[in-house]
Amino acid sequence: MDAIAELESRVARYGADRYPVQRATALFHLGVLLTQTEATRARALLSESATLFEQSGLRLEAAKAHNALGASLRELDEPAAAAVEFASAAEALESGTPDHGAALFNLGLVRRDPSLMARAQETFAASGARREEAAAARERAALLLESGDAAGSIGVLEQCLERAGAAMDEAAIGAAENTLGLAYLASDRTRDATEAFRRAAAAHPRSVRRAEHAMAKANLALAYEACRDAPRARLAAKQALGVPGAPATVRAQARSVLARLGDTRDDLDTVLAEEDPDRWHALVREELVRWADGESELLTREATDWVAAQDERRAEALAAALFDVPPETMERVLAAVLRAGSTQTRSELERAASLFHAPQELRLREAIARLAP
Repeated sequence: MDAIAELESRVARYGADRYPVQRATALFHLGVLLTQTEATRARALLSESATLFEQSGLRLEAAKAHNALGASLRELDEPAAAAVEFASAAEALESGTPDHGAALFNLGLVRRDPSLMARAQETFAASGARREEAAAARERAALLLESGDAAGSIGVLEQCLERAGAAMDEAAIGAAENTLGLAYLASDRTRDATEAFRRAAAAHPRSVRRAEHAMAKANLALAYEACRDAPRARLAAKQALGVPGAPATVRAQARSVLARLGDTRDDLDTVLAEEDPDRWHALVREELVRWADGESELLTREATDWVAAQDERRAEALAAALFDVPPETMERVLAAVLRAGSTQTRSELERAASLFHAPQELRLREAIARLAP
């Protein structure tokens, strides 16, 4: 029996008249589980739970139920009603506890109040809830930025990143770097913004947190556009669009960049010509995954453009990038390059293979022999 079925069984088993506390407890846990998927039902369950706890004289448990009820109301886009529940919970919960911090955090979110979020951050810090402290810091920074205080946002985020880095929490680092990039943009620190968004994209691997990676890339496109670096802006926008399942808002932002800057087929060539060759393989790798996830026409077009400019050094960068991508991506891209190329293309790649350790060299040579038309 799964958790929801077990809790539903308990709710049915415990009547409010004979077992009010047991019923309230089961209602609370069931409501919390259903908040994300069935918010309307969760609201009814949590409302009854709060009432039963209050009738039983369990003040702290009732406060926790009010906090959870507020979360269900927030999911139902009823911020005013949610704020009432969160305020009730914050008043009743013991000051300085993680639960008190959670109520302040939720209240700060619905009221869009940086000062409440600062109190939540302090409460989490005092109680040792480091992950929650970092989340409150990020939201506080976002609210400060929303209110026009970019400098204050940057200060909070720089402190937040120190904590997240010490905890080695990549998801938290990525979220903080993304917001920091936005704050830098608002402060006209465009170069700093590009670095922050690049770090955000790296902290949100494309294969692990796709939506967040796509958002960082779309924001990176805006930052490069602000730096008047059209080739890099277009590449970042295309990479955001190339992420499968990228959120609609992210896709719209990336498309708007391309609409303003136009589209060309030589952006990668331009960027490689400006970059140190030691960084080429990382730039090429980001493009390879976009090509491999695209339609066959896009892959063929990109492979054809690559072959037209390939030389010994670019072949080495391509080989290094192929080793850094999943096997299916390597096979699809390599096959397309070999189809679009010539005997010289194959020879350049085989010579590039010899520059790597034996296992990698043999792997690439075998793939070339097998995929060459």
